[in-house]
Order: sequence, then C-alpha cells, then structure tokens
Amino acid sequence: MKKLFSALLLCGCSLTAIAAQPKNIIMIIGDGMGPAYTTAYRYFKDDQKTEKIEETIFDRTLVGMSSTYPARISGYVTDSAAGATALATGHKTYNGAIAVTVNKKPVETVLERAKKLGKSIGVVVTSQVNHATPAGYLAHNESRQNYNEIADSYIDNGWKTDILLGGGWKYFIRDDRNLVKEIQKQGVYYVDDYRQLATLPTDKPIFGLFADIGLPWALDDKNSNRLSTMTQAATQHLIKQNNPNGFFMLIEGSQIDWGGHGNDIVDTMAEMNDLAKTLEYLEGFVKQHPDTLVIVTADHSTGGLTIAANGKYEWNPELIRAMTKSINTIAKQLYTKKITKKLVKTLFNFELNATEINQLIETKKHPHKNNDHNIYADNKTTAVEQALLKTIINIINVRTNTGWTSSGHTAVDVPVFAFGASKELFYGFQDDTDIAKKIFSLLKK
Repeated sequence: MKKLFSALLLCGCSLTAIAAQPKNIIMIIGDGMGPAYTTAYRYFKDDQKTEKIEETIFDRTLVGMSSTYPARISGYVTDSAAGATALATGHKTYNGAIAVTVNKKPVETVLERAKKLGKSIGVVVTSQVNHATPAGYLAHNESRQNYNEIADSYIDNGWKTDILLGGGWKYFIRDDRNLVKEIQKQGVYYVDDYRQLATLPTDKPIFGLFADIGLPWALDDKNSNRLSTMTQAATQHLIKQNNPNGFFMLIEGSQIDWGGHGNDIVDTMAEMNDLAKTLEYLEGFVKQHPDTLVIVTADHSTGGLTIAANGKYEWNPELIRAMTKSINTIAKQLYTKKITKKLVKTLFNFELNATEINQLIETKKHPHKNNDHNIYADNKTTAVEQALLKTIINIINVRTNTGWTSSGHTAVDVPVFAFGASKELFYGFQDDTDIAKKIFSLLKK
C-alpha cells in the first residue's frame, strides 16, 4: 500500500486514473459493525484444534478505516439514516434524514446515478426494504420513521430496482394500499418464499418480501445463510440481464446492528457469519467477473462491544458457538413453559448452573420491563419476555465475559474492506462521505 501511494505522489496522478474501471459495483454495509465486531468474529470462528488463529474474510480484505459522524447539528454520533445518506450521497445530514440535506433538500444517491447511466440495480437486505439503509439509497424523506411514505415512494417515484429482496409485508401490503399488487400490475415479478429464488424469470424485475418486518434472526430463519442466498440469487439475476453497462448493488447485513442494540453477542455473531458467507461467495464471484468492485463498511458501531470485560483478561466464545437458537426464541420458550434444568439445557445447548437457572425463574416471577434490551424487531413483547431477554443476555455476557458500554450507537471509526477492480481507491483513512464520492467518481459516462 505504501509503495502504491509513493508512486502516486511521484507521478502526480490520482487513484481514479490508475484504478481499473469496474463494470459492476457492489456496496455492502454491515449495519453497526464496528472494529470489535470483526475481531470478535475472528475469535468466534477460530479452530481451537490449531495453534494459529485463522484469518477471516474480513482480515484478508481490510483496506482502511472510515469516520462516521453526522452533520454538526446532530453531534458526533450518527444514526443509520444519516450514515446511509453519507455513504449513498456524499453529504452529511442530520440523524433521521433519508437522502436529504440538513435543509431537507433531496440529493442524488450513487444508486440513482448508476440507474441514470443505464446500469441494472439490485438491493438485498435482512431488514425491511424501507428501513434506514436501503431507503437512504432508494428514497428521499425528512424522517426515517415515515415507513409507509418511503414504501409508497418506491412505487410513486418510479421503480428503481431490477431485483429488491428483504422484509416488509407490513408496509407493502396494507389496508389502505396494497403496493405489491400495484407493482405486479406494472410487470414486476413478486416472490415471498426463499425457494422461489431458484427459478426467477430473467425478463422481469424481481420484488421479494420474506417477512412482516425484518427477516427472522439467522439462528431462527429456515435459511440461516439467507443474506448469502439472496445475494447469490440477486447477482445471478443481474448477470443474466447481460447489461453492457453492468450493475450497481446494495447489500446490507442489517441485523448485526439489532444484535448490538440488544447487547446480544449470540445473535450478533450469527448475523456476522451470514455476512461473512456472503463475502466469501462474492470473492468467488469477483474471480469469475474481475470487472467487479466490492466495497464493505459499516455506517457506525453499535453497543460499544468489548472482547473481554470487568478487568478479566479472557473471552470465551465457545458457548456462543454452541448456541443454535436466538435469544428471542429462548425467551419465548421460557415464557410459555415451566423453567426446568432439562428445558434450559435444550434451549441453550449447554448447562446453566443452579444460580443462573434461579435467575431465570425469579425473573419470570418478578419481571421488570427494560426497553433498552428489547431486541424484538416489532417491539411486541410482554414485560416478562423483555425481562427474560435481559436476564438471558446478562447470563451469556457474564459467561463469555463480553462487555458492552451502550444500547445505542457509538462514534468510533469503522473498518473499510474492498476487493476487485478499483479497490485501491479505498485504501487508508477516509470519511464516510468520501466513500460515496469515490463511487461517484467511478460512475461516469
């Protein structure tokens, strides 16, 4: 990397000038994925039978870091809407804004520029498709909370994607308006089951919704690698368009952030694993299509994750590896059934001690609501379930010695990864707005 920058300084040329121009651009956001997340994932995936700790896809594709602060009016800590706006448009804005400036004026996104240049467009997320990040590329709205307005705009302002996959029945199939039926009348092919992704028509745009809001947690979904599955279907669909202008694609591992908000290391690592599987697939895709650029970063970090806590020099991910059910599912089962040693072992996939089991029993008897640890996407839980969630999370965090400083976002810089054509553009430190500006520089006629 140092040799590359030295050569640039000597010749006075720019990175854009020497970089291979990509035909296809894939932008990937691990929502909330700060530097501790990728480090934790390395240890989570470590083969303890070997002396060496194996590198991950994140280790071998790391190229730089990015700052994430929003517009001055919102201070130093961004939310996902302002973060998406920065990454999509190159403009800082206030927290909550969807691709508008601080003066609430719409600004062009890299996806919209790619569309104007005749590229095919794909979007794949594990949240609802009108959530902050995808909306930051596809829509313009003064508030991320205007979910129905944002969903409506996908239809009313012209369908922008050749394939759009994620969750969101709640927003697209409503009593006041059925957007799915409307878009089907415009010739868009609708699917609502992962199995349909294997037989998509190549001559129609695709719209896939697979959940009421966000997709089920990776540990609960019938397809634990659903982001990878959707990405494979989307890239193959886009390639089959045989578009001489190539394609632009946005991918988001949305629920990494949700796990961070809940201080839930179990679901966070499962979501990280789904994202890693997606990147591993794309490594192979780039080898087959070397005119493709893949950029990966986060919009911010969530939860203030620390790999060790309480002054103890240890982190114990083996219990995380053992778990096969989400914290949500465990809480629901404990809520509806009598808490016994046998049930607990079945749900956790390892034994809890008598003190921990008693904590669960006492929590169920004397719940106390704590919204900070409510990681259900729809927030429809009882006080008992919410209390059980907190207790389960605390047990896991103590057992693994995982630390958290917040249930919200933090202002730390986030890693940047890149591979494929023009990856050199993203070497070193940059602001999140610079990432958008560099992509814009590649989107020229």
